[in-house]
Amino acid sequence: MTHEAPLKMRAISQDRPGGPEVLKVVETERPSPGPTEILVRVHAAGVNPTDWKTRSRGVFSTGAKTPFTLGFDVSGVVEAVGLGVTIFQPGDQVLGMPRFPHPAGAYAEYVTAPARHFVHRPEQLDHVQAAAIPLAALTAWQALVDTADIQPGQRVLIHAAAGGVGHLAVQIAKSRGAHVIGTAREAKHAFLRGLGADELVDYTRQDFVEVVRDVDVVLDTIGGAYWARSLRTLRPGGTLVSILPLDATFPAEQARAAGVRAVFLLVEPDQAGLRQIASLVDSGRLKVEVEAVLPLEDVARAHELGEAGRTTGKIVLTVA
Repeated sequence: MTHEAPLKMRAISQDRPGGPEVLKVVETERPSPGPTEILVRVHAAGVNPTDWKTRSRGVFSTGAKTPFTLGFDVSGVVEAVGLGVTIFQPGDQVLGMPRFPHPAGAYAEYVTAPARHFVHRPEQLDHVQAAAIPLAALTAWQALVDTADIQPGQRVLIHAAAGGVGHLAVQIAKSRGAHVIGTAREAKHAFLRGLGADELVDYTRQDFVEVVRDVDVVLDTIGGAYWARSLRTLRPGGTLVSILPLDATFPAEQARAAGVRAVFLLVEPDQAGLRQIASLVDSGRLKVEVEAVLPLEDVARAHELGEAGRTTGKIVLTVA
């Protein structure tokens, strides 16, 4: 009786927390899809702040062990489908944010994940653009639409508006008829006006608390002192949504005293939300900015660029 050798693939692995230097290209066994899962040949993988934070601090999910492979944003082609999958077939072009916050392993040539963590890739997007969308756009959608339920005419303040989440949040808020105020360096104002931002504050020259008033919703992608200071821009009944992990400085009591709501959002896989986002892409109301594209083996450089905190839009790794 003969046994076929397991199929192999390239992946980025790390065996300990640390700086970008811990990220190594390895050869590992190609996964197989289980029931309700699909196997995706990854063409491109998005790079997100959660990636370099996980790299430096260790895996987020309980029970996960080293070595592990980072990455949650996937654009690729369905290679195989597991038992019971009816919505995809081999050859389908897909994008998704599988398994978050549990390790998904998108920095690899193949990933497996539940089929319903993916949607069909909009035809207007190539794989690089598609890989830049899932985590950032879902974060913005779940914060502004699902959590804050923004309505036409409401005033929305988006911090770090030119960043990965921010620039997509600007467009999602505009698609809902909101008046959008963004904080960003002046050099990025023209870019943000092109996305529809109505007012812009250069945080290096102005204190946003002094110039922004009567806001209905704040999307905070910075945290720290921005939490409590942002409360001062909200009108009674307004909502602050933070996507940063909470600590003792989170102003929950201050928010209640001020008559506003302050909540922390952790994004989660959401096929319905991804379909809404894909619809915005199809209609031309959502575009993604990709500042840097690097091959998989240059993942350390991608993390260095991201951690510098000056990226406009997203960074993407090409895989296939």
